[in-house]
Amino acid sequence: MHPLIANLKGKLIVSVQAYPGEPMRHPETMAQIARAAEIGGAAAIRCQGLSDISAIKGRVDVPVIGLWKEGHEGVYITPSLRHARACVMAGSDIVALDATGRPRLDGLSFAETVAALREDGTLVMADCGSFEDAQRAVDAGVDIVSTTLAGYTGDRVKTDGPDLELLREVVAAFPDVPVICEGRVHTPGDAAAAIGAGAFAVIVGTAITHPTSITGWFKAAVEGARA
Repeated sequence: MHPLIANLKGKLIVSVQAYPGEPMRHPETMAQIARAAEIGGAAAIRCQGLSDISAIKGRVDVPVIGLWKEGHEGVYITPSLRHARACVMAGSDIVALDATGRPRLDGLSFAETVAALREDGTLVMADCGSFEDAQRAVDAGVDIVSTTLAGYTGDRVKTDGPDLELLREVVAAFPDVPVICEGRVHTPGDAAAAIGAGAFAVIVGTAITHPTSITGWFKAAVEGARA
Protein backbone atom coordinates (compact mmCIF):
# COMPACT_ATOMS: atom_id res chain seq x y z
CA MET A 1 0.00 0.00 0.00
CA HIS A 2 1.28 3.44 -0.90
CA PRO A 3 2.35 5.43 2.21
CA LEU A 4 0.07 8.32 1.26
CA ILE A 5 -2.93 5.99 1.36
CA ALA A 6 -1.76 4.16 4.48
CA ASN A 7 -1.74 7.49 6.32
CA LEU A 8 -5.48 7.86 5.70
CA LYS A 9 -6.45 4.77 7.69
CA GLY A 10 -9.08 5.56 10.31
CA LYS A 11 -9.18 9.20 9.28
CA LEU A 12 -11.70 11.76 8.05
CA ILE A 13 -11.51 13.05 4.47
CA VAL A 14 -13.54 16.15 3.61
CA SER A 15 -15.13 16.71 0.22
CA VAL A 16 -15.12 20.37 -0.76
CA GLN A 17 -17.41 21.01 -3.73
CA ALA A 18 -20.06 23.49 -4.84
CA TYR A 19 -22.68 23.00 -7.52
CA PRO A 20 -22.87 25.16 -10.68
CA GLY A 21 -24.60 28.47 -10.04
CA GLU A 22 -24.06 28.45 -6.28
CA PRO A 23 -22.54 31.47 -4.50
CA MET A 24 -19.56 29.48 -3.22
CA ARG A 25 -18.56 28.08 -6.61
CA HIS A 26 -15.23 29.83 -6.90
CA PRO A 27 -11.74 28.29 -6.60
CA GLU A 28 -10.58 30.72 -3.93
CA THR A 29 -13.67 30.06 -1.82
CA MET A 30 -13.18 26.31 -2.17
CA ALA A 31 -9.53 26.68 -1.19
CA GLN A 32 -10.48 28.64 1.93
CA ILE A 33 -13.02 26.00 2.94
CA ALA A 34 -10.47 23.25 2.30
CA ARG A 35 -7.93 25.00 4.51
CA ALA A 36 -10.54 25.40 7.25
CA ALA A 37 -11.31 21.67 7.00
CA GLU A 38 -7.62 20.88 7.22
CA ILE A 39 -7.31 22.96 10.40
CA GLY A 40 -10.27 21.02 11.78
CA GLY A 41 -8.45 17.75 11.24
CA ALA A 42 -9.22 16.56 7.71
CA ALA A 43 -6.58 14.05 6.62
CA ALA A 44 -7.24 14.73 2.93
CA ILE A 45 -9.44 16.86 0.69
CA ARG A 46 -11.62 15.60 -2.15
CA CYS A 47 -12.52 18.21 -4.76
CA GLN A 48 -13.61 18.60 -8.37
CA GLY A 49 -12.61 20.71 -11.33
CA LEU A 50 -9.15 21.72 -12.47
CA SER A 51 -9.30 25.24 -11.03
CA ASP A 52 -10.45 24.02 -7.62
CA ILE A 53 -7.86 21.24 -7.54
CA SER A 54 -5.08 23.69 -8.33
CA ALA A 55 -6.27 26.32 -5.84
CA ILE A 56 -6.76 23.79 -3.04
CA LYS A 57 -3.43 22.06 -3.69
CA GLY A 58 -1.73 25.41 -3.24
CA ARG A 59 -3.48 26.04 0.08
CA VAL A 60 -3.35 22.74 2.00
CA ASP A 61 -0.61 20.34 3.03
CA VAL A 62 -2.79 17.21 3.14
CA PRO A 63 -3.31 15.01 0.06
CA VAL A 64 -5.81 16.09 -2.59
CA ILE A 65 -8.19 13.59 -4.19
CA GLY A 66 -9.18 15.18 -7.47
CA LEU A 67 -11.92 14.52 -9.98
CA TRP A 68 -13.49 16.28 -12.93
CA LYS A 69 -17.26 16.22 -13.34
CA GLU A 70 -18.52 16.47 -16.90
CA GLY A 71 -22.29 16.59 -17.35
CA HIS A 72 -24.90 15.08 -15.01
CA GLU A 73 -25.84 11.71 -16.48
CA GLY A 74 -24.08 8.43 -17.14
CA VAL A 75 -20.36 8.51 -16.43
CA TYR A 76 -19.70 12.08 -15.31
CA ILE A 77 -17.06 11.65 -12.60
CA THR A 78 -13.76 11.87 -14.48
CA PRO A 79 -15.34 10.29 -17.59
CA SER A 80 -12.20 9.81 -19.70
CA LEU A 81 -8.48 9.20 -19.50
CA ARG A 82 -7.90 12.78 -20.64
CA HIS A 83 -9.95 14.09 -17.72
CA ALA A 84 -8.02 11.91 -15.28
CA ARG A 85 -4.62 12.99 -16.56
CA ALA A 86 -5.71 16.63 -16.42
CA CYS A 87 -6.60 16.16 -12.75
CA VAL A 88 -3.07 14.90 -12.12
CA MET A 89 -1.56 17.87 -13.94
CA ALA A 90 -3.71 20.20 -11.82
CA GLY A 91 -2.20 18.77 -8.64
CA SER A 92 -4.22 15.72 -7.60
CA ASP A 93 -2.36 13.21 -5.45
CA ILE A 94 -5.12 10.65 -6.07
CA VAL A 95 -7.59 10.66 -8.96
CA ALA A 96 -11.19 9.53 -8.43
CA LEU A 97 -13.21 8.11 -11.30
CA ASP A 98 -16.50 6.37 -11.96
CA ALA A 99 -16.02 2.60 -11.69
CA THR A 100 -19.34 1.54 -13.19
CA GLY A 101 -19.59 -0.50 -16.37
CA ARG A 102 -21.37 2.31 -18.19
CA PRO A 103 -19.83 3.64 -21.45
CA ARG A 104 -17.07 6.14 -20.89
CA LEU A 105 -16.67 9.35 -22.87
CA ASP A 106 -13.58 8.20 -24.80
CA GLY A 107 -14.74 4.66 -25.45
CA LEU A 108 -12.13 3.10 -23.17
CA SER A 109 -13.23 0.55 -20.61
CA PHE A 110 -12.75 1.23 -16.93
CA ALA A 111 -9.96 -1.37 -16.84
CA GLU A 112 -8.18 0.24 -19.80
CA THR A 113 -8.39 3.64 -18.15
CA VAL A 114 -6.97 2.34 -14.88
CA ALA A 115 -4.18 0.47 -16.68
CA ALA A 116 -3.08 3.67 -18.43
CA LEU A 117 -3.15 5.65 -15.19
CA ARG A 118 -1.22 2.96 -13.33
CA GLU A 119 1.39 3.07 -16.07
CA ASP A 120 1.62 6.82 -15.45
CA GLY A 121 2.18 6.12 -11.74
CA THR A 122 -1.16 7.64 -10.73
CA LEU A 123 -3.01 6.55 -7.59
CA VAL A 124 -6.61 5.68 -8.45
CA MET A 125 -9.77 5.81 -6.34
CA ALA A 126 -12.77 3.95 -7.75
CA ASP A 127 -16.20 5.48 -7.11
CA CYS A 128 -18.59 2.52 -6.92
CA GLY A 129 -22.35 2.12 -6.85
CA SER A 130 -22.59 -1.64 -6.34
CA PHE A 131 -20.66 -4.73 -5.35
CA GLU A 132 -20.13 -5.47 -9.04
CA ASP A 133 -18.48 -2.08 -9.46
CA ALA A 134 -16.17 -2.83 -6.55
CA GLN A 135 -15.27 -6.19 -8.08
CA ARG A 136 -14.52 -4.47 -11.39
CA ALA A 137 -12.36 -1.91 -9.61
CA VAL A 138 -10.36 -4.48 -7.67
CA ASP A 139 -9.86 -6.58 -10.80
CA ALA A 140 -8.55 -3.48 -12.57
CA GLY A 141 -6.01 -2.87 -9.82
CA VAL A 142 -7.20 0.37 -8.26
CA ASP A 143 -5.63 1.67 -5.06
CA ILE A 144 -8.87 2.61 -3.25
CA VAL A 145 -12.51 1.55 -3.53
CA SER A 146 -15.26 3.88 -2.33
CA THR A 147 -19.05 3.65 -1.99
CA THR A 148 -19.55 7.11 -3.50
CA LEU A 149 -22.17 6.15 -6.08
CA ALA A 150 -24.26 3.77 -3.94
CA GLY A 151 -27.89 4.70 -4.46
CA TYR A 152 -27.22 6.87 -7.51
CA THR A 153 -26.75 4.37 -10.36
CA GLY A 154 -29.96 2.38 -10.12
CA ASP A 155 -28.17 -0.71 -8.80
CA ARG A 156 -29.12 -0.20 -5.16
CA VAL A 157 -31.87 1.52 -3.19
CA LYS A 158 -30.80 4.95 -1.96
CA THR A 159 -30.48 4.72 1.82
CA ASP A 160 -31.16 7.64 4.17
CA GLY A 161 -27.59 7.46 5.45
CA PRO A 162 -24.46 5.72 4.17
CA ASP A 163 -24.98 2.32 2.54
CA LEU A 164 -23.39 0.30 5.34
CA GLU A 165 -24.66 -2.97 3.91
CA LEU A 166 -22.69 -2.46 0.71
CA LEU A 167 -19.71 -1.26 2.71
CA ARG A 168 -19.68 -4.44 4.80
CA GLU A 169 -19.99 -6.65 1.72
CA VAL A 170 -17.09 -4.98 -0.06
CA VAL A 171 -14.87 -4.92 3.03
CA ALA A 172 -15.50 -8.62 3.64
CA ALA A 173 -14.81 -9.57 0.03
CA PHE A 174 -11.64 -7.51 -0.39
CA PRO A 175 -9.87 -7.35 2.98
CA ASP A 176 -6.59 -6.19 1.45
CA VAL A 177 -8.08 -3.21 -0.40
CA PRO A 178 -8.77 0.13 1.33
CA VAL A 179 -12.54 0.64 1.20
CA ILE A 180 -13.69 4.18 1.93
CA CYS A 181 -17.24 5.08 2.91
CA GLU A 182 -18.67 8.06 1.05
CA GLY A 183 -22.21 9.16 0.39
CA ARG A 184 -24.85 10.56 2.75
CA VAL A 185 -22.61 10.58 5.82
CA HIS A 186 -24.61 13.33 7.48
CA THR A 187 -23.71 13.05 11.17
CA PRO A 188 -20.72 12.15 13.36
CA GLY A 189 -22.72 9.05 14.29
CA ASP A 190 -22.89 8.05 10.61
CA ALA A 191 -19.13 8.47 10.31
CA ALA A 192 -18.47 6.38 13.43
CA ALA A 193 -20.86 3.70 12.17
CA ALA A 194 -18.94 3.53 8.90
CA ILE A 195 -15.67 2.94 10.73
CA GLY A 196 -17.44 0.32 12.83
CA ALA A 197 -18.60 -1.38 9.63
CA GLY A 198 -15.01 -1.69 8.47
CA ALA A 199 -14.39 1.46 6.46
CA PHE A 200 -10.71 2.27 5.92
CA ALA A 201 -11.61 5.96 6.10
CA VAL A 202 -14.69 8.15 5.76
CA ILE A 203 -15.43 10.99 3.36
CA VAL A 204 -17.88 13.69 4.44
CA GLY A 205 -18.93 16.46 2.10
CA THR A 206 -22.38 18.03 2.30
CA ALA A 207 -22.67 17.87 6.10
CA ILE A 208 -19.47 19.90 6.50
CA THR A 209 -19.00 22.02 3.40
CA HIS A 210 -22.43 22.71 1.88
CA PRO A 211 -24.25 25.37 3.94
CA THR A 212 -27.25 25.51 1.60
CA SER A 213 -28.09 21.87 2.35
CA ILE A 214 -27.30 22.18 6.06
CA THR A 215 -29.51 25.27 6.33
CA GLY A 216 -32.31 23.35 4.63
CA TRP A 217 -32.02 20.52 7.16
CA PHE A 218 -32.32 22.92 10.08
CA LYS A 219 -35.13 24.87 8.42
CA ALA A 220 -37.14 21.68 7.92
CA ALA A 221 -36.54 20.61 11.53
CA VAL A 222 -37.54 23.97 12.97
CA GLU A 223 -40.64 24.36 10.83
CA GLY A 224 -41.60 20.75 11.39
CA ALA A 225 -41.40 21.20 15.16
CA ARG A 226 -43.43 24.40 14.97
CA ALA A 227 -46.18 22.67 13.05
